[in-house]
Amino acid sequence: MRISDLLTIDDLRLRLLTGDPAREFSTVHITDLPEPGRYLSGGELVLTGLMWWHEPPDSARFVAALAEAGVAALGAGQAWLGHVPDDLVAACADAGLPLVEVPVEVSFRTLAETVVPRLAGDVRDALGRHRRLVAAIAEGADLRELFELTAAELGVTGAVVSASGEVLVGAAGDPVGLAKAYLTAPRLPVKVGDHTIFAVGRGHRAAGWALACDGDLMDRADLGYELAACVGLERSRMEEGRRVERRLIEQLIVAALGGADVAELNAGLRTCGVAAAEPYAIVNVTAPRPGATRGPDPATLGGQVVEELLGREVVAAAGADGAIAVVPLRERTTAELADRLRAGAGVLAALPDTRLCAGLSGALTGAAAVKGGVEEAGHARRLAEARGGGVVTSDEIYTHALLLATVPGDIRRSFAARLLSPLLDYDRRHQSELVRTLGIFLDCAGSWNACAEQLHVHVNTVRYRVRRIEELTGRDLSTMADRVDFFLALRDTAPPR
Repeated sequence: MRISDLLTIDDLRLRLLTGDPAREFSTVHITDLPEPGRYLSGGELVLTGLMWWHEPPDSARFVAALAEAGVAALGAGQAWLGHVPDDLVAACADAGLPLVEVPVEVSFRTLAETVVPRLAGDVRDALGRHRRLVAAIAEGADLRELFELTAAELGVTGAVVSASGEVLVGAAGDPVGLAKAYLTAPRLPVKVGDHTIFAVGRGHRAAGWALACDGDLMDRADLGYELAACVGLERSRMEEGRRVERRLIEQLIVAALGGADVAELNAGLRTCGVAAAEPYAIVNVTAPRPGATRGPDPATLGGQVVEELLGREVVAAAGADGAIAVVPLRERTTAELADRLRAGAGVLAALPDTRLCAGLSGALTGAAAVKGGVEEAGHARRLAEARGGGVVTSDEIYTHALLLATVPGDIRRSFAARLLSPLLDYDRRHQSELVRTLGIFLDCAGSWNACAEQLHVHVNTVRYRVRRIEELTGRDLSTMADRVDFFLALRDTAPPR
Protein backbone atom coordinates (compact mmCIF):
# COMPACT_ATOMS: atom_id res chain seq x y z
CA MET A 1 0.00 0.00 0.00
CA ARG A 2 1.30 3.48 -0.84
CA ILE A 3 1.18 6.67 1.19
CA SER A 4 -0.79 8.21 -1.67
CA ASP A 5 -3.51 5.59 -1.10
CA LEU A 6 -3.80 6.73 2.51
CA LEU A 7 -4.09 10.36 1.52
CA THR A 8 -7.10 9.61 -0.69
CA ILE A 9 -9.15 8.23 2.23
CA ASP A 10 -11.32 11.25 3.04
CA ASP A 11 -12.40 10.07 6.49
CA LEU A 12 -8.80 10.08 7.75
CA ARG A 13 -8.06 13.68 6.64
CA LEU A 14 -4.30 13.00 6.55
CA ARG A 15 -1.82 15.54 5.21
CA LEU A 16 1.62 14.85 3.74
CA LEU A 17 4.18 17.22 5.27
CA THR A 18 7.27 15.94 3.42
CA GLY A 19 8.47 13.00 1.36
CA ASP A 20 7.40 10.88 -1.59
CA PRO A 21 3.71 9.89 -1.62
CA ALA A 22 4.57 6.88 -3.81
CA ARG A 23 6.47 5.22 -0.94
CA GLU A 24 5.01 1.82 -0.06
CA PHE A 25 4.53 0.29 3.39
CA SER A 26 3.61 -3.23 4.37
CA THR A 27 2.44 -2.94 7.98
CA VAL A 28 1.56 -0.43 10.73
CA HIS A 29 3.49 -0.03 13.98
CA ILE A 30 2.49 2.32 16.86
CA THR A 31 5.18 3.53 19.26
CA ASP A 32 6.18 6.42 21.51
CA LEU A 33 9.58 5.02 22.47
CA PRO A 34 12.37 7.58 21.87
CA GLU A 35 14.51 4.97 20.04
CA PRO A 36 12.23 2.20 18.73
CA GLY A 37 14.66 0.68 16.23
CA ARG A 38 15.01 -2.69 17.96
CA TYR A 39 11.30 -3.37 17.50
CA LEU A 40 11.18 -2.55 13.79
CA SER A 41 11.94 -4.83 10.86
CA GLY A 42 11.60 -2.41 7.93
CA GLY A 43 8.80 -1.33 5.62
CA GLU A 44 6.47 -0.09 8.37
CA LEU A 45 4.29 2.97 8.61
CA VAL A 46 5.20 4.08 12.15
CA LEU A 47 2.52 6.03 14.06
CA THR A 48 3.67 8.13 17.00
CA GLY A 49 1.92 10.50 19.42
CA LEU A 50 5.17 12.48 19.94
CA MET A 51 5.28 11.77 23.68
CA TRP A 52 9.04 11.24 23.32
CA TRP A 53 9.55 14.85 22.08
CA HIS A 54 10.97 17.33 24.62
CA GLU A 55 13.36 19.44 22.56
CA PRO A 56 14.36 19.79 18.87
CA PRO A 57 17.36 17.37 18.99
CA ASP A 58 14.93 14.59 19.97
CA SER A 59 13.49 14.65 16.44
CA ALA A 60 16.82 13.93 14.77
CA ARG A 61 17.50 10.97 17.09
CA PHE A 62 14.03 9.50 16.58
CA VAL A 63 14.11 9.83 12.79
CA ALA A 64 17.65 8.42 12.61
CA ALA A 65 16.46 5.29 14.45
CA LEU A 66 13.57 4.90 12.01
CA ALA A 67 15.76 5.41 8.95
CA GLU A 68 18.32 2.88 10.17
CA ALA A 69 15.55 0.30 10.66
CA GLY A 70 14.30 0.84 7.10
CA VAL A 71 10.92 2.30 8.05
CA ALA A 72 8.79 3.33 5.06
CA ALA A 73 7.04 6.38 6.53
CA LEU A 74 6.13 8.18 9.74
CA GLY A 75 2.69 9.33 10.87
CA ALA A 76 2.72 11.97 13.62
CA GLY A 77 -0.35 12.69 15.76
CA GLN A 78 -1.28 16.18 16.96
CA ALA A 79 -3.06 15.17 20.14
CA TRP A 80 -0.10 15.51 22.55
CA LEU A 81 1.61 18.67 21.30
CA GLY A 82 -1.22 20.15 19.26
CA HIS A 83 1.02 20.35 16.20
CA VAL A 84 3.86 18.57 14.42
CA PRO A 85 7.19 20.29 15.29
CA ASP A 86 9.07 21.92 12.41
CA ASP A 87 12.27 20.18 13.51
CA LEU A 88 10.59 16.81 12.99
CA VAL A 89 9.54 17.87 9.49
CA ALA A 90 13.11 18.97 8.75
CA ALA A 91 14.61 15.74 10.13
CA CYS A 92 12.29 13.62 7.99
CA ALA A 93 13.07 15.71 4.90
CA ASP A 94 16.82 15.28 5.49
CA ALA A 95 16.39 11.51 5.89
CA GLY A 96 14.07 11.17 2.89
CA LEU A 97 11.37 9.75 5.18
CA PRO A 98 7.76 10.61 4.27
CA LEU A 99 5.94 12.36 7.16
CA VAL A 100 2.15 12.35 7.45
CA GLU A 101 0.22 14.57 9.84
CA VAL A 102 -2.59 12.75 11.70
CA PRO A 103 -5.31 15.16 12.97
CA VAL A 104 -6.44 15.18 16.61
CA GLU A 105 -9.86 13.72 15.83
CA VAL A 106 -8.42 10.60 14.14
CA SER A 107 -7.18 7.94 16.56
CA PHE A 108 -4.33 5.61 15.68
CA ARG A 109 -6.72 2.69 16.23
CA THR A 110 -9.12 4.08 13.62
CA LEU A 111 -6.26 4.60 11.19
CA ALA A 112 -4.87 1.10 11.74
CA GLU A 113 -8.29 -0.53 11.41
CA THR A 114 -8.79 1.32 8.13
CA VAL A 115 -5.39 0.36 6.73
CA VAL A 116 -4.99 -3.28 7.76
CA PRO A 117 -7.84 -4.66 5.58
CA ARG A 118 -6.35 -2.85 2.60
CA LEU A 119 -2.95 -4.37 3.32
CA ALA A 120 -4.62 -7.77 3.50
CA GLY A 121 -6.07 -7.00 0.08
CA ASP A 122 -2.54 -6.42 -1.21
CA VAL A 123 -1.56 -9.83 0.13
CA ARG A 124 -4.58 -11.39 -1.58
CA ASP A 125 -3.54 -9.73 -4.84
CA ALA A 126 -0.04 -11.16 -4.50
CA LEU A 127 -1.42 -14.64 -3.81
CA GLY A 128 -3.68 -14.31 -6.84
CA ARG A 129 -0.71 -13.41 -9.03
CA HIS A 130 1.19 -16.37 -7.63
CA ARG A 131 -1.63 -18.76 -8.47
CA ARG A 132 -1.86 -17.41 -12.02
CA LEU A 133 1.91 -17.71 -12.40
CA VAL A 134 1.91 -21.34 -11.25
CA ALA A 135 -0.95 -22.09 -13.65
CA ALA A 136 0.93 -20.49 -16.55
CA ILE A 137 4.04 -22.56 -15.78
CA ALA A 138 1.96 -25.73 -15.59
CA GLU A 139 0.56 -24.93 -19.03
CA GLY A 140 4.08 -24.63 -20.48
CA ALA A 141 4.40 -20.84 -20.74
CA ASP A 142 7.89 -19.73 -21.81
CA LEU A 143 10.00 -16.90 -20.41
CA ARG A 144 8.47 -14.26 -22.69
CA GLU A 145 4.90 -15.23 -21.76
CA LEU A 146 5.65 -15.33 -18.04
CA PHE A 147 7.45 -11.98 -18.16
CA GLU A 148 4.64 -10.29 -20.05
CA LEU A 149 1.98 -11.78 -17.76
CA THR A 150 3.66 -10.73 -14.52
CA ALA A 151 4.86 -7.34 -15.79
CA ALA A 152 1.34 -6.45 -16.95
CA GLU A 153 -0.20 -7.38 -13.60
CA LEU A 154 2.40 -5.35 -11.71
CA GLY A 155 2.17 -2.40 -14.08
CA VAL A 156 5.92 -2.57 -14.86
CA THR A 157 7.71 -2.38 -18.21
CA GLY A 158 11.32 -3.15 -19.03
CA ALA A 159 13.60 -5.96 -20.18
CA VAL A 160 15.75 -8.83 -19.01
CA VAL A 161 19.33 -8.68 -20.31
CA SER A 162 22.25 -11.04 -19.91
CA ALA A 163 25.57 -9.96 -18.41
CA SER A 164 26.97 -9.62 -21.94
CA GLY A 165 24.16 -7.32 -23.08
CA GLU A 166 21.82 -9.71 -24.89
CA VAL A 167 18.12 -8.86 -24.58
CA LEU A 168 16.40 -12.04 -23.40
CA VAL A 169 12.88 -10.64 -23.18
CA GLY A 170 11.27 -7.22 -23.32
CA ALA A 171 12.75 -4.13 -24.96
CA ALA A 172 15.83 -2.05 -24.09
CA GLY A 173 17.44 0.80 -26.02
CA ASP A 174 20.99 0.24 -24.73
CA PRO A 175 21.28 -3.34 -23.45
CA VAL A 176 25.09 -3.27 -23.35
CA GLY A 177 25.04 -0.13 -21.23
CA LEU A 178 22.51 -1.74 -18.88
CA ALA A 179 24.66 -4.89 -18.65
CA LYS A 180 27.75 -2.85 -17.72
CA ALA A 181 25.77 -0.94 -15.10
CA TYR A 182 24.60 -4.28 -13.67
CA LEU A 183 28.15 -5.65 -13.60
CA THR A 184 29.71 -2.62 -11.91
CA ALA A 185 26.99 -1.56 -9.44
CA PRO A 186 28.24 -1.84 -5.83
CA ARG A 187 24.72 -2.79 -4.74
CA LEU A 188 21.49 -3.83 -6.44
CA PRO A 189 18.89 -2.59 -7.12
CA VAL A 190 20.40 0.57 -8.58
CA LYS A 191 18.91 3.50 -10.48
CA VAL A 192 20.76 4.09 -13.77
CA GLY A 193 19.41 6.74 -16.13
CA ASP A 194 15.77 5.96 -16.85
CA HIS A 195 15.96 2.42 -15.46
CA THR A 196 16.10 0.60 -12.15
CA ILE A 197 18.22 -2.54 -12.34
CA PHE A 198 17.54 -5.65 -10.24
CA ALA A 199 19.46 -8.92 -10.11
CA VAL A 200 17.70 -12.10 -11.23
CA GLY A 201 18.71 -14.84 -8.79
CA ARG A 202 21.81 -14.96 -6.64
CA GLY A 203 24.45 -16.41 -8.98
CA HIS A 204 27.69 -14.72 -9.98
CA ARG A 205 27.06 -11.59 -12.01
CA ALA A 206 29.38 -12.72 -14.84
CA ALA A 207 26.78 -15.36 -15.76
CA GLY A 208 23.78 -13.52 -14.35
CA TRP A 209 20.69 -11.84 -15.73
CA ALA A 210 19.62 -8.29 -14.98
CA LEU A 211 16.05 -7.03 -14.82
CA ALA A 212 15.97 -3.44 -16.10
CA CYS A 213 12.65 -1.83 -15.18
CA ASP A 214 11.64 1.43 -16.83
CA GLY A 215 11.51 4.38 -14.44
CA ASP A 216 12.53 4.82 -10.83
CA LEU A 217 11.42 1.87 -8.68
CA MET A 218 13.79 2.46 -5.77
CA ASP A 219 10.82 3.38 -3.56
CA ARG A 220 8.69 0.59 -5.04
CA ALA A 221 11.37 -2.08 -5.06
CA ASP A 222 8.91 -4.82 -4.14
CA LEU A 223 7.53 -4.65 -7.70
CA GLY A 224 10.98 -5.21 -9.18
CA TYR A 225 11.77 -7.98 -6.71
CA GLU A 226 8.52 -9.78 -7.55
CA LEU A 227 9.13 -9.58 -11.31
CA ALA A 228 12.77 -10.66 -10.85
CA ALA A 229 11.60 -13.63 -8.78
CA CYS A 230 9.24 -14.63 -11.60
CA VAL A 231 12.07 -14.51 -14.14
CA GLY A 232 14.35 -16.39 -11.75
CA LEU A 233 11.76 -19.13 -11.36
CA GLU A 234 11.67 -19.72 -15.10
CA ARG A 235 15.46 -19.64 -15.33
CA SER A 236 15.68 -22.31 -12.63
CA ARG A 237 13.24 -24.46 -14.60
CA MET A 238 15.38 -24.08 -17.73
CA GLU A 239 18.47 -24.98 -15.71
CA GLU A 240 17.03 -28.36 -14.70
CA GLY A 241 17.03 -29.53 -18.32
CA ARG A 242 20.52 -28.20 -18.98
CA ARG A 243 21.99 -30.31 -16.17
CA VAL A 244 21.14 -33.46 -18.13
CA GLU A 245 22.71 -32.02 -21.29
CA ARG A 246 25.92 -31.20 -19.40
CA ARG A 247 26.24 -34.80 -18.26
CA LEU A 248 25.95 -35.95 -21.89
CA ILE A 249 28.74 -33.59 -22.96
CA GLU A 250 30.89 -34.78 -20.07
CA GLN A 251 30.37 -38.41 -21.07
CA LEU A 252 31.34 -37.61 -24.68
CA ILE A 253 34.58 -35.85 -23.62
CA VAL A 254 35.55 -38.67 -21.23
CA ALA A 255 34.92 -41.26 -23.94
CA ALA A 256 36.95 -39.32 -26.53
CA LEU A 257 39.94 -38.82 -24.23
CA GLY A 258 39.70 -42.46 -23.16
CA GLY A 259 40.04 -43.72 -26.73
CA ALA A 260 36.49 -45.00 -27.26
CA ASP A 261 35.63 -46.39 -30.69
CA VAL A 262 34.26 -44.12 -33.40
CA ALA A 263 30.77 -45.67 -33.35
CA GLU A 264 30.37 -44.86 -29.65
CA LEU A 265 31.66 -41.31 -30.17
CA ASN A 266 29.35 -40.74 -33.13
CA ALA A 267 26.40 -41.80 -30.98
CA GLY A 268 27.60 -39.40 -28.28
CA LEU A 269 27.84 -36.54 -30.78
CA ARG A 270 24.32 -37.18 -32.04
CA THR A 271 23.04 -37.20 -28.45
CA CYS A 272 24.66 -33.78 -28.02
CA GLY A 273 22.88 -32.44 -31.10
CA VAL A 274 25.74 -32.71 -33.64
CA ALA A 275 25.19 -34.78 -36.80
CA ALA A 276 27.99 -37.04 -38.05
CA ALA A 277 28.97 -34.77 -40.97
CA GLU A 278 28.16 -31.47 -39.27
CA PRO A 279 31.09 -29.07 -38.62
CA TYR A 280 31.64 -28.08 -35.02
CA ALA A 281 34.25 -26.49 -32.77
CA ILE A 282 35.27 -27.04 -29.19
CA VAL A 283 35.57 -24.27 -26.62
CA ASN A 284 37.56 -24.63 -23.41
CA VAL A 285 36.99 -21.85 -20.90
CA THR A 286 37.72 -20.73 -17.34
CA ALA A 287 36.84 -17.58 -15.44
CA PRO A 288 39.48 -17.08 -12.74
CA ARG A 289 38.78 -14.68 -9.86
CA PRO A 290 42.18 -13.94 -8.30
CA GLY A 291 42.00 -13.85 -4.53
CA ALA A 292 38.41 -15.12 -4.33
CA THR A 293 37.72 -17.64 -1.56
CA ARG A 294 33.97 -18.07 -2.06
CA GLY A 295 31.73 -18.70 -5.02
CA PRO A 296 32.11 -20.93 -8.10
CA ASP A 297 35.48 -22.30 -9.17
CA PRO A 298 37.03 -21.00 -12.45
CA ALA A 299 35.83 -23.95 -14.55
CA THR A 300 32.25 -23.89 -13.27
CA LEU A 301 31.93 -20.13 -13.67
CA GLY A 302 33.63 -20.27 -17.07
CA GLY A 303 31.11 -22.86 -18.24
CA GLN A 304 28.20 -20.75 -17.05
CA VAL A 305 29.62 -17.68 -18.78
CA VAL A 306 30.24 -19.35 -22.15
CA GLU A 307 26.71 -20.76 -22.17
CA GLU A 308 25.39 -17.21 -21.74
CA LEU A 309 27.77 -15.75 -24.35
CA LEU A 310 26.50 -18.27 -26.90
CA GLY A 311 22.86 -17.55 -26.14
CA ARG A 312 22.23 -20.77 -24.21
CA GLU A 313 22.46 -22.66 -27.53
CA VAL A 314 25.07 -25.02 -26.04
CA VAL A 315 26.05 -26.40 -22.64
CA ALA A 316 29.52 -26.64 -21.10
CA ALA A 317 30.71 -29.43 -18.84
CA ALA A 318 33.09 -28.26 -16.11
CA GLY A 319 36.10 -30.45 -15.36
CA ALA A 320 39.56 -30.31 -13.84
CA ASP A 321 40.99 -28.65 -16.98
CA GLY A 322 38.31 -26.03 -17.64
CA ALA A 323 34.76 -26.19 -18.93
CA ILE A 324 34.30 -27.73 -22.38
CA ALA A 325 31.51 -27.02 -24.86
CA VAL A 326 30.88 -28.64 -28.24
CA VAL A 327 29.54 -25.88 -30.50
CA PRO A 328 27.84 -26.72 -33.84
CA LEU A 329 29.04 -24.14 -36.39
CA ARG A 330 25.81 -24.11 -38.42
CA GLU A 331 27.03 -22.17 -41.46
CA ARG A 332 29.33 -19.89 -39.49
CA THR A 333 33.12 -19.97 -39.33
CA THR A 334 35.29 -20.38 -36.26
CA ALA A 335 36.43 -16.79 -36.81
CA GLU A 336 32.81 -15.62 -36.49
CA LEU A 337 32.39 -17.74 -33.38
CA ALA A 338 35.55 -16.20 -31.91
CA ASP A 339 34.25 -12.71 -32.69
CA ARG A 340 31.02 -13.48 -30.84
CA LEU A 341 32.94 -14.68 -27.80
CA ARG A 342 35.24 -11.66 -27.87
CA ALA A 343 32.29 -9.25 -28.10
CA GLY A 344 30.72 -10.76 -25.00
CA ALA A 345 34.04 -10.92 -23.17
CA GLY A 346 34.53 -7.23 -23.93
CA VAL A 347 31.34 -6.38 -22.04
CA LEU A 348 32.25 -8.68 -19.14
CA ALA A 349 35.59 -6.91 -18.84
CA ALA A 350 33.68 -4.20 -16.96
CA LEU A 351 33.31 -6.63 -14.05
CA PRO A 352 36.23 -6.15 -11.64
CA ASP A 353 38.34 -9.08 -10.42
CA THR A 354 36.99 -11.61 -12.95
CA ARG A 355 38.64 -12.47 -16.26
CA LEU A 356 37.44 -14.78 -19.00
CA CYS A 357 39.99 -17.15 -20.56
CA ALA A 358 38.66 -19.04 -23.59
CA GLY A 359 40.35 -21.31 -26.11
CA LEU A 360 38.73 -22.24 -29.43
CA SER A 361 39.65 -25.19 -31.63
CA GLY A 362 39.59 -25.14 -35.40
CA ALA A 363 36.59 -26.41 -37.37
CA LEU A 364 36.10 -30.14 -36.80
CA THR A 365 34.01 -32.86 -38.44
CA GLY A 366 33.27 -36.35 -37.19
CA ALA A 367 33.67 -38.05 -33.85
CA ALA A 368 37.32 -38.98 -34.41
CA ALA A 369 38.25 -35.27 -34.23
CA VAL A 370 36.82 -34.71 -30.72
CA LYS A 371 39.99 -35.70 -28.83
CA GLY A 372 42.27 -33.50 -30.93
CA GLY A 373 39.80 -30.63 -30.68
CA VAL A 374 39.68 -30.89 -26.89
CA GLU A 375 43.48 -30.82 -26.68
CA GLU A 376 43.70 -27.92 -29.14
CA ALA A 377 41.13 -25.84 -27.27
CA GLY A 378 42.90 -26.60 -23.98
CA HIS A 379 46.24 -25.32 -25.33
CA ALA A 380 44.53 -22.19 -26.60
CA ARG A 381 42.85 -21.56 -23.23
CA ARG A 382 46.14 -21.92 -21.36
CA LEU A 383 47.65 -19.36 -23.71
CA ALA A 384 44.72 -17.03 -22.94
CA GLU A 385 45.41 -17.49 -19.22
CA ALA A 386 49.09 -16.68 -19.77
CA ARG A 387 48.02 -13.45 -21.49
CA GLY A 388 45.83 -12.49 -18.56
CA GLY A 389 42.52 -13.34 -20.24
CA GLY A 390 40.78 -13.14 -23.60
CA VAL A 391 39.85 -15.48 -26.42
CA VAL A 392 42.55 -17.43 -28.25
CA THR A 393 41.94 -19.46 -31.42
CA SER A 394 43.80 -22.51 -32.64
CA ASP A 395 45.52 -20.39 -35.30
CA GLU A 396 47.37 -18.52 -32.56
CA ILE A 397 48.80 -21.49 -30.70
CA TYR A 398 51.00 -22.78 -33.49
CA THR A 399 53.48 -19.91 -32.99
CA HIS A 400 56.14 -18.81 -30.54
CA ALA A 401 53.29 -17.63 -28.28
CA LEU A 402 52.46 -21.19 -27.25
CA LEU A 403 56.09 -21.87 -26.39
CA LEU A 404 56.23 -18.70 -24.30
CA ALA A 405 53.04 -19.68 -22.52
CA THR A 406 54.67 -22.90 -21.30
CA VAL A 407 57.56 -20.98 -19.68
CA PRO A 408 56.89 -19.85 -16.07
CA GLY A 409 56.06 -16.18 -15.85
CA ASP A 410 58.91 -15.29 -13.50
CA ILE A 411 61.44 -16.77 -15.92
CA ARG A 412 59.94 -14.86 -18.87
CA ARG A 413 60.02 -11.61 -16.91
CA SER A 414 63.58 -12.19 -15.79
CA PHE A 415 64.69 -12.88 -19.37
CA ALA A 416 62.97 -9.75 -20.69
CA ALA A 417 64.26 -7.55 -17.85
CA ARG A 418 67.87 -8.66 -18.27
CA LEU A 419 67.84 -7.96 -22.00
CA LEU A 420 65.75 -4.80 -22.11
CA SER A 421 66.54 -3.04 -18.81
CA PRO A 422 69.49 -1.05 -20.24
CA LEU A 423 67.24 0.28 -23.02
CA LEU A 424 64.32 1.07 -20.72
CA ASP A 425 66.62 2.91 -18.31
CA TYR A 426 68.21 4.87 -21.17
CA ASP A 427 64.78 5.85 -22.53
CA ARG A 428 63.65 7.07 -19.11
CA ARG A 429 66.78 9.17 -18.58
CA HIS A 430 66.96 10.68 -22.07
CA GLN A 431 63.30 10.68 -23.18
CA SER A 432 64.40 8.63 -26.17
CA GLU A 433 62.66 5.83 -28.10
CA LEU A 434 65.16 3.00 -28.28
CA VAL A 435 62.68 0.31 -27.21
CA ARG A 436 60.04 1.51 -29.68
CA THR A 437 62.64 1.72 -32.45
CA LEU A 438 63.81 -1.82 -31.68
CA GLY A 439 60.28 -3.22 -31.91
CA ILE A 440 59.53 -1.55 -35.24
CA PHE A 441 62.97 -2.46 -36.64
CA LEU A 442 62.28 -6.15 -35.92
CA ASP A 443 58.74 -5.93 -37.32
CA CYS A 444 60.26 -4.51 -40.51
CA ALA A 445 62.58 -7.53 -40.76
CA GLY A 446 65.62 -5.33 -40.20
CA SER A 447 64.87 -2.92 -43.06
CA TRP A 448 66.43 0.49 -42.30
CA ASN A 449 64.26 2.38 -44.77
CA ALA A 450 60.95 0.74 -43.77
CA CYS A 451 61.68 1.34 -40.10
CA ALA A 452 62.57 5.01 -40.74
CA GLU A 453 59.35 5.47 -42.72
CA GLN A 454 57.20 4.10 -39.87
CA LEU A 455 59.01 6.20 -37.28
CA HIS A 456 58.90 9.31 -39.52
CA VAL A 457 62.63 9.91 -39.04
CA HIS A 458 65.71 9.94 -41.30
CA VAL A 459 67.30 6.56 -42.00
CA ASN A 460 70.54 7.74 -40.35
CA THR A 461 68.57 8.29 -37.13
CA VAL A 462 67.52 4.65 -37.23
CA ARG A 463 71.14 3.57 -37.81
CA TYR A 464 72.26 5.65 -34.84
CA ARG A 465 69.58 4.21 -32.55
CA VAL A 466 70.30 0.61 -33.55
CA ARG A 467 74.01 1.17 -32.92
CA ARG A 468 73.18 2.61 -29.48
CA ILE A 469 70.97 -0.44 -28.73
CA GLU A 470 73.86 -2.77 -29.59
CA GLU A 471 76.27 -0.78 -27.41
CA LEU A 472 73.96 -0.79 -24.39
CA THR A 473 73.05 -4.50 -24.60
CA GLY A 474 76.20 -6.04 -26.07
CA ARG A 475 74.08 -7.71 -28.74
CA ASP A 476 74.42 -7.72 -32.54
CA LEU A 477 71.19 -7.01 -34.44
CA SER A 478 72.66 -8.31 -37.65
CA THR A 479 72.52 -11.86 -36.27
CA MET A 480 69.34 -13.95 -36.27
CA ALA A 481 69.92 -15.33 -32.75
CA ASP A 482 70.06 -11.88 -31.16
CA ARG A 483 67.09 -10.69 -33.18
CA VAL A 484 65.04 -13.66 -31.92
CA ASP A 485 66.01 -12.94 -28.32
CA PHE A 486 64.93 -9.32 -28.64
CA PHE A 487 61.71 -10.33 -30.40
CA LEU A 488 60.70 -12.72 -27.61
CA ALA A 489 61.65 -10.27 -24.87
CA LEU A 490 59.56 -7.52 -26.46
CA ARG A 491 56.55 -9.82 -26.80
CA ASP A 492 56.62 -10.45 -23.07
CA THR A 493 56.85 -6.78 -22.08
CA ALA A 494 54.47 -5.41 -24.75
CA PRO A 495 56.17 -2.02 -25.29
CA PRO A 496 54.19 0.88 -26.77
CA ARG A 497 54.16 1.25 -30.53
